[in-house]
Amino acid sequence: MTTGSIKKAVVSSVRSGVCHRWSKSLIPTTREAPNDAETPSHILLHRAGYIRQVGAGIYDYLPLANRVLNKVSDIVREEMDAAGATELLMPALEPFELFEGTKRHLDYGDNLFKLKDRKGRDNALAPTHEEVITQLMMGSVSSYKQLPLNLYQVQTKFRDEARPRAGLLRCREFIMKDAYSFHMHVEGPGGLNEAYDAMYRAYTNIFTRCGLDFTAVEAESGPIGGSASHEFMVNCASGEDTILKCPVSGYAANVEKCETGERPKGTLQERPTGEWTEVHTPNLPGITEVGKAMGVKPERMLKTIVFSVDESEGTPFKWIIATVRGDHDVNEGKVKALAGVKKIAMADEKAARAAGFAIGYVSPKCVNAVPGTLLLIDADASHGGFWATGADKADYHAKHFNWRRDVGAALDDAGRVKVGDVRNALEGDPSPRAAGAKLVTGRGIEVGHIFKLGTKYSDAMGFAILDDKQQKRSVIMGCYGIGVSRTMAASVEQNNDANGICWPAPIAPYQVLITLMKPDDAKQNEVAGRLACELVGKGIDVLIDDRDERAGVKFKDADLIGLPIRLTLGDKALEQGGVEYKTRRDPGKGVVVPIADVTAKCLAAING
Repeated sequence: MTTGSIKKAVVSSVRSGVCHRWSKSLIPTTREAPNDAETPSHILLHRAGYIRQVGAGIYDYLPLANRVLNKVSDIVREEMDAAGATELLMPALEPFELFEGTKRHLDYGDNLFKLKDRKGRDNALAPTHEEVITQLMMGSVSSYKQLPLNLYQVQTKFRDEARPRAGLLRCREFIMKDAYSFHMHVEGPGGLNEAYDAMYRAYTNIFTRCGLDFTAVEAESGPIGGSASHEFMVNCASGEDTILKCPVSGYAANVEKCETGERPKGTLQERPTGEWTEVHTPNLPGITEVGKAMGVKPERMLKTIVFSVDESEGTPFKWIIATVRGDHDVNEGKVKALAGVKKIAMADEKAARAAGFAIGYVSPKCVNAVPGTLLLIDADASHGGFWATGADKADYHAKHFNWRRDVGAALDDAGRVKVGDVRNALEGDPSPRAAGAKLVTGRGIEVGHIFKLGTKYSDAMGFAILDDKQQKRSVIMGCYGIGVSRTMAASVEQNNDANGICWPAPIAPYQVLITLMKPDDAKQNEVAGRLACELVGKGIDVLIDDRDERAGVKFKDADLIGLPIRLTLGDKALEQGGVEYKTRRDPGKGVVVPIADVTAKCLAAING
């Protein structure tokens, strides 16, 4: 579908709806939640009979859940096809030799499921398919005339989470849509940027059509890699990720990526507050504990983190030490940006100690003590006043650190010391996009992520083809993922109340629940059948609750499973020539609607 189609309801599809009976399906509702369930989606999807746990982070998707997953997948497929992508299916099992070039098995570490076949060959259960799709393209594409291409699949993925939790939000087996685009250039028609923008629009359409309140935020690429990326976050108070937004410009980013406006820098010239005084601080696990032992608040302490610089950078410095306030966190991406390098890593402790760093007790003074060190000072840490810091020897910290006295002339050498932004952004920081505005925080659940991969994988695997000048060049790639099962869970996190789930109509397993007060009553069954036929003919999915249960049980279950509309067929309403109509989100009682008007009223509500 195109952008203009996103306001159309699910009932506008050419397909007919379906009608199922509760008694012929498996919907095991329960009043009890799993002992380890803490999030609304985990609790409610279990209680409402959508999922059942098979093992840690492994779930059965019961009929209601399967219908939701299929509806999300259908929307994904429609928008991906409309954006020019075509579907394929790749294996879940990946030969380990595919990782030889990319070394991504090292990035994933223990999160990668590893297994041996009967011949002793190593394999992995796929976390994503960059290597597999690149190998496929290497054997299929030899000329620039075959590009651009964008291929996608909806597949099961695997990650060996150390602590699976929150039901479908962090599990070991999950359903994902992943797409990969291939190009000879970045700019212009057929380039990576064009495909990236098309995917951004497609994702916006997908999550809008799913009925979700979401934010697209700038993000770091993580183990996937690449030059640029955006996350699509479902806005939700129970979300596991922090989002920072500018309320004026609309700029949004996750904590790892978020920029800040200019923050005031200190002069680094202030007078000392006292003599350098060392304090014995053995066996203290963090800044807070050290501060308590020293009688110093974390915001008056300096935290200095040591990074090693990759040899391929060719820089005059081998080490970077980044100093922030004790109550702040160093941001690796910003460290790279301020230092002007691309490849760094947290310093290997053994190598760093051998170089002269007292890991855990490092101070900014090390810029003078360890040759080949670049010191980066966050703006908030560059001011004067009282500071405590590591003492550059094991088990000791020091009070009354002073920039000018203790670091000295190095502060005047731009090749050895830089002051700027090297910490994670915080609520209240100046916006990077609107003068005078302050960043605000929200919570979100990541459901989609798009990346500009560049040539990371093609370089690593040797995927190069002839361009229009008959020169061999590495193919440029993009990568685009959506967590299908995660989207279902995120929707529940965003759409629930004290009584159960409140599905958005486009992805609800059924849009209408017809509840029979007397399942054996001929009149109620006749009306239910007639209404179901009319609704199905209009593309509406219908579930008939024909169980021999008390009215209270049926109404509680109706609220719990969360279908958008409930039609109750009882003697009183039928005597008036109508049925009781109630939407799931309406806290009040239902209203009697004439039978002849029911289908139109349901359509209006679903389209609304």
